[in-house]
Amino acid sequence: MQRLQGIAVSPGVAVGEALIMGNEGFRIPRRFVARDAVEHELERLDDAIRAAGSEIDRNRQAVSRELGDQYGAVFSAHLQMLRDPALRTELDTMVRERHYSPEYAVSRALRRYAKVFQSIESGYLAERANDIFDIEKRLLRNLLGRRREELSQLISPVVVLAHNLTPSETANLSRDFVRGFVTEVGGPGSHTAIVAEGLEIPAVVGTGPFLTDVSGGDLVIIDGDHGLVILQPDEETIALYRHEAEQNRSRAQRLETLRELPAETADGVRVELFGNIEFPHEVHQCVDRGADGIGLYRTEFLYLGCDAEPDEQVHYDAYSQVLSEMRGRPVVLRTCDLGADKVSSDADDARNPALGLRSIRLSLKNLPLFRVQLRAVLRASMLGDLRLMFPLVSTLLELRQAKMVLADVMEDLDEEGIPFNHDLPVGMMVEVPSAVLMIDQFVEEVDFLSIGTNDLSQYTLAADRSNKDVAALYSSADPAVLRLIRMAIQTADHKSVPINVCGQMSGNSIFTMLLLGMGLRRFSVTPSSIPEIKKVCRTVTIAQCQSVTERAMAIENARDIKNYLREELKKILPELVV
Repeated sequence: MQRLQGIAVSPGVAVGEALIMGNEGFRIPRRFVARDAVEHELERLDDAIRAAGSEIDRNRQAVSRELGDQYGAVFSAHLQMLRDPALRTELDTMVRERHYSPEYAVSRALRRYAKVFQSIESGYLAERANDIFDIEKRLLRNLLGRRREELSQLISPVVVLAHNLTPSETANLSRDFVRGFVTEVGGPGSHTAIVAEGLEIPAVVGTGPFLTDVSGGDLVIIDGDHGLVILQPDEETIALYRHEAEQNRSRAQRLETLRELPAETADGVRVELFGNIEFPHEVHQCVDRGADGIGLYRTEFLYLGCDAEPDEQVHYDAYSQVLSEMRGRPVVLRTCDLGADKVSSDADDARNPALGLRSIRLSLKNLPLFRVQLRAVLRASMLGDLRLMFPLVSTLLELRQAKMVLADVMEDLDEEGIPFNHDLPVGMMVEVPSAVLMIDQFVEEVDFLSIGTNDLSQYTLAADRSNKDVAALYSSADPAVLRLIRMAIQTADHKSVPINVCGQMSGNSIFTMLLLGMGLRRFSVTPSSIPEIKKVCRTVTIAQCQSVTERAMAIENARDIKNYLREELKKILPELVV
């Protein structure tokens, strides 16, 4: 049994067989074989080794003809490793005596070899691990008849283990079969983490290298509450975590009884709870948990994972579905927050993609893309209580430019005789320190505000939210971030401009009293967090929250602030403190 400590980014516990993304790329269909099937399985292994050897030899000959024998020697080395008697003996023993399937035996043995190479300090020898992985893939491909299972086409439950997952890859995870995922890299607040929360599957990121320690089909436990990953757990540990998962389900069922009750504090102050969504199908999760509306509809996921740029009708259909299912409740739609941080890192030449062309900057730079979305938004505004929000606004000029493009699109629709809501509410995200420092002027030009604590923390603390190496610095509980949040809430309240918090902070129940004490009366959270936040609201008084806020604001570091808030929550609702 091996324990790995990573960063918890989506809560819950998952126990399941490993599906490794990356070097393996294959789903190991079974772990053990029946005693009377051993000889047949060894024949399959023989056939796979012969076929892989023939492939390698053909590649060697072709490369030697084109480039010379010195280049073909790489494949000669592969052949030598493949036909190594020691490897064959080990594989035979695993199949014959342990009854491992050939697929599982190949993956176990070759990954152990690869780990040995990777542990050697010599750079040349460490690179030979890639040769081992290449042989593994060839053998698996021949054993499995070239079958590959894409993440969206799984047919049995798995936990996904990967070096990294892009937000679009995460978005395409099969909700029916992926129980959770782990990545070697990544940090808190990454967009991949946000998608995991939206899918409501446990996730841990930033564990560091571990993929060579595990094979497809191995049993893995993901503890998304504590950022812990357990490889090849023993029976006692499995039983312990399955019990914990059952307790989590029981707690969730108890909280479901709050669905029809308002989020009203013990002293009668009404709090509005909205849901954050990425996809139209998530609306039912908000409705099922009694959300007052959608506080953040992230529309950029219409673009991710698509071969072609979505046209106006694709946008309109998605927005129409959300508005229809919300049945008159408000829906705040954020224009596309695209950039290199949400695609692969090589999608942008910028050295600092978080500081480059993203969000509203990209929209203003690519007006055709922006206008397509705005036309669809305006058309859909006739179908319900739709509100429009611009992301990552950092200057008054950006906001005014975006509003000018919106006015221009309105003119076009008027000329075409297409109906829309001429009084469409327009708001902006507060995600950068400059927006907070100029908040007294921004409130004069918008109908509402929404604080995005993920980016606000990143830009205030100069800590990349997706980088595990600065994870200790990245924290919404940092005193500097808290001061900015309180400043924005107080200014908006003074001007009677509605404001909410829609970052991950608002969905974490340890921050609920703090935010209520700051004056926040609107929360926008992942649907799964709504019951917990509602429970806290219905348990506390505003005076109690104000006292907690004043004490927290006097503490000088994020770690102590979080510990204090956790202890305060534990006093009133110990069952919510994991």
